[in-house]
Formats: sequence, C-alpha cells, structure tokens
Amino acid sequence: MFFVDTLEIEGLGNRGYLAGGPGGAVAVDPPRDIDQVIAAAARRGVRIAYVAETHVHNDYVTGGLELARVTGAHYLVPADAAVSYRRVLVHDGDDFDVDPAAGLTLRAVATPGHTPHHTSYVLAEAGRPVAAFTGGSLLIGTVGRPDLVEPRLTEDLARAQHASAHRLADGLADDVAVLPTHGFGSFCSAGPAAGTAATTTIGAERHRNEALVKDVDTFVADLLAGLDDIPAYYAHMGPLNAAGPAPVDLTPPAPADAAELALRLAAGEWVVDLRARTAFAAGHLAGSFNIEAEGQLATYLAWLIPWGKPVTLLAGSPEQLAAAQRELARVGIDHPGAATTGGPENWLLPGERPRSFRRATFADLALALAATVEGLAPVVVDVRRAAERAAAHLDGTHHIPLHQLHRRGAELPDGPVWVHCAGGIRAAVAASLLDAAGREVVAVDDAFTSAAEAGLTVVTA
Repeated sequence: MFFVDTLEIEGLGNRGYLAGGPGGAVAVDPPRDIDQVIAAAARRGVRIAYVAETHVHNDYVTGGLELARVTGAHYLVPADAAVSYRRVLVHDGDDFDVDPAAGLTLRAVATPGHTPHHTSYVLAEAGRPVAAFTGGSLLIGTVGRPDLVEPRLTEDLARAQHASAHRLADGLADDVAVLPTHGFGSFCSAGPAAGTAATTTIGAERHRNEALVKDVDTFVADLLAGLDDIPAYYAHMGPLNAAGPAPVDLTPPAPADAAELALRLAAGEWVVDLRARTAFAAGHLAGSFNIEAEGQLATYLAWLIPWGKPVTLLAGSPEQLAAAQRELARVGIDHPGAATTGGPENWLLPGERPRSFRRATFADLALALAATVEGLAPVVVDVRRAAERAAAHLDGTHHIPLHQLHRRGAELPDGPVWVHCAGGIRAAVAASLLDAAGREVVAVDDAFTSAAEAGLTVVTA
C-alpha cells in the first residue's frame, strides 16, 4: 500500500511531498531545511530512494541536492534544466522503481509552461496511476505563472501550460490525486486556488481548472492579463538552485544588546521586529521594521530588503527566532547578522522611549476624513498589489504597492498617513516602514470589505 505525506511550507505557500511504500520513497520538491523530510521518512521507517525536482525553482532554495547527498538517493532533475551539478537526467516517459516489491513506480511527464523544462511525476501502483506531482503545472483551479523565466517566452509558455494541463487530464483517470507544489499562497501561482480546497483530483480539475475549462486563446489572454509583479528576490532563487545550494546553516545568530542594535541601525542595517503587529504598534524600537513571524515573513522580507543587506532579528521568544531563521533560510537569507529576544524594554538604550503608532478601522478612517475642517487632511495610501486595486479601491487614495514603498515613500504629501491593505498585515509592515522614516502613521487593521460599510466610496472595475 502506498503513502503520500505532505510537507507544508506555509510561509512560502508551497508543499513538498514524501511518497512511496515500505521498501522505498521519493521526496518531491523538498524545502531547503531537509531535516523535516528526513524526519518524515524516519517516522515511516522508509529509505529515500529518489529525490525529484519538477523544475528549477524561482521562489525558494531547494534542499534536493543536499537531501540526495545525505541519503544517497538518486537526484532526478529534468534533463533540459541548466544546472551545474551531477544528477539523473530525466526525460519524458522515464520510469523509476520507487518500491519494486510494492509495485510502485514513478513516471516523468513533460509539462512545460511554468518553465520550459518543467516535468511532472506520476506515481503508479501495480501499473495504475494513483497520484500526480504537478509542481507548477496543474494547480488547484489554476496553473503556475509562465512569466518567471524570460519575458519573450511568456506567451509561448502560457500556451504550453494549457497543453500540459490537457496532457495530464487526458492521460489520467478522474480519481488520480493532483499534488502541486505551488498554489497555497505562493506568488508562483498564476491565480488564487479555487475556493478553499486543500486537495484535488484530476476529475475535480476537469470542471474548475482555468486551463481545462477555457479554450487556449481565452485562457492565454486571461492568464496574461492577470499577471502581477514578480517578487524581487525571485531573480536570485533560480541561479542559486542552478548552481547548487549550500547546505542550510541554522546556527543561532550572534546576540545583540541595546548598544549593538543602536550601532546596526546607525549603519543602515535592517532591524526587523518579528512580534505581532499589535505588539509592535503599541511599542517598538525606533527605526525597526515589523514583519510578523506568523505571516509570510520570508516572502515579504526577501521582497523588500535589498538583496544581501545584513538583517538583525528581534523576536518575542527564542522559539519564534528559531522558526524565523529557518523560514528565511528557505529563501537564501542565511544566518542573520545578529538577533535578540524579549521586548522593547530589552532593546532601548538608557533614556530612550519606545515609539508607537495608532491602529484603526475603516470606520475610524471615515470619521477622520469627515472631521477634517482645517489643517492637514489624512493621506490615505493603498499598499495592495496593482491587480487588487484595479478590482476595487477607495476613491481619492494614493497607491504604492508594499514592495515599492521603501523607495517611494518620499512621494507622499505631508500629513498623517493612513495605510491600508486587504486585511491589515501588509498595512502593518507599511506603517512600520513609514514610522521608521519619521512619518506620523495610522495602520488600518481591518478587512477591505468593511470600507463600503463604513461609508467610504469604493470604486470598482
């Protein structure tokens, strides 16, 4: 009997998988911190015989090369992927015996689209397909975006995505499980997953996946029209993965006291407070930025910070710090320059006071706008992405996406700045950036759906 264990990489919106039987297993698209894959295999009491990559990843650093080295597994990489290390060259139609005694085999299926070399893997038991590891090809309700490799290839890859999705659907039965790597919050997804489904099958995708319910021209036009900005750090992930990532290093960072933090801030380094946005707004070290550890820490910090710039982490607890360091290593932010735990009382020099700013709702914003008689009116800034704003936005507001705010904040006119997003998390990050720059700021910690209810004018597409 086969098994499939899902490895949730929630901060990046991805999944890896361990699948096989009593005599052997395959790890598909493993994260950089391979200890969790090894632990999953140990719980099953199985040997990892193969490590399989569906493609050279653009959104995280793979652990595949190191996992294969540590376990002695065969490292399966699509033959056309331009990489600098030894691996098993995988071609369309190649078969691999994962657990011969149990009749478990893995077949490679060329599914270009997300990348030109993208390959899916179909797990079969006694010759009957039971699961398809689809990487960035067929996702839940959508597909992987085709614009991460080369702009001139985007339309051709979008058409390839349509053909690849149909190839999988035409070649597999309705009950075959579809197990994608992307689509759970990753910006590698061309669109949001369908509904709240956590799992899917070929049969379910036949009825809802954009690539399977639309003709190719409509699909391509809609897909290209919906593409949004690419996280800046993606430009570094592909080269790191192609060169062969170094083993992860989770050695605890050097401790920093208040004097050390002051020196790092004065040097222009990024000091990032990982505590909840409510705690940060109530009191924080002046000049520090806030990205909640429990959100998409790696995605937003890697997107915002200049690549290679030193980072110091402020955490509420040692456990929070360790989890954050692990998550950041997955996107190549290795070994923070320094770190400390506790709260502002531990991070301030004698005589310093913590900074704070107000949190509010859209109803509060409506009152503030209505109450403006003289003096400076609130400057309202929408930090959502362009596609979100195009669908609906507040009339008369400024638009600077969060990932552009650090370099464009000076464009905002004078006055108190009210920052909003879709739910409050990005607004909190933006508020911390503006607060560190010395602006008077209010973070709207509220769902955008409440804006109209509060009497604010919402412009829709």
